[in-house]
Amino acid sequence: MKTRNKRRAVSAPLSFAAVMGCILWAGLSYAQSFPAAQGWVNDHGSVIRPGTERQIEAICEEVKQKTGAEIVVVTVTTVGDEHYTDYANKLFEKWGIGAKGKDNGVLLFQTVQERNFRIEVGYGLEGIIPDGLAGEIRDSYVFPYFKKNDFGGGHLNGVMAIASIIAKDAGVELTGAVPVRRPVRATRRRGSGSGLMKIIMLALMFLLFRGGRGRGRRGGMLPMLLLGSMMGGGRSSGGFSSGGGFGGGFGGFGGGMSGGGGAGGSY
Repeated sequence: MKTRNKRRAVSAPLSFAAVMGCILWAGLSYAQSFPAAQGWVNDHGSVIRPGTERQIEAICEEVKQKTGAEIVVVTVTTVGDEHYTDYANKLFEKWGIGAKGKDNGVLLFQTVQERNFRIEVGYGLEGIIPDGLAGEIRDSYVFPYFKKNDFGGGHLNGVMAIASIIAKDAGVELTGAVPVRRPVRATRRRGSGSGLMKIIMLALMFLLFRGGRGRGRRGGMLPMLLLGSMMGGGRSSGGFSSGGGFGGGFGGFGGGMSGGGGAGGSY
């Protein structure tokens, strides 16, 4: 009888230790499920071409330098059983996207296998990028490319739309900005030069204004903001061939927070 009680006394602490070990292991595994931040573009899902990645990085770097806001793109292969919205919110908090105290960060998050996408907006930018406007950027500027499996083009277009809004609100000009593109049919070029570019820009402006009609006050706001940035940036020599600002190693983001604002969905 004494031997049995002694065995129970020994086995109880061992069982408790085993349970605690499993809990700690699960917690560590969960914490390690987030990828490491590498810069403005974190293409862990391998869906963005290098040239497009450099364009996105250059836009995000210019926004950071001129406004202090941080726009980050993340793609992952899968989030497993985790809901993509929860994952994006936790990743935003884990990395601390945006400046501490200003919370002026935006995350564009894509999970490739589940075909889900979310724009997560920091507290400080919810006033200029409310949920409805984030949904419009998603539907009109990102998903048309995603549905054609042009994921890099979708992220570039989404980042440019968000960058234009932030720049407009801050009263700065994005001198290296490229025009936000809408998917169009491929056409054969018959020539080149400044005359052709002016025609293309005029046509794009018309489409942006026309697309804003019929959506109410908030629907017409985005084309106006984008157009203002495009006209300001059109004087530059263009291009983002130089890439972003993380050549010397990435030191992390500013410590911003998100309250769950933004928009997401499946494409």
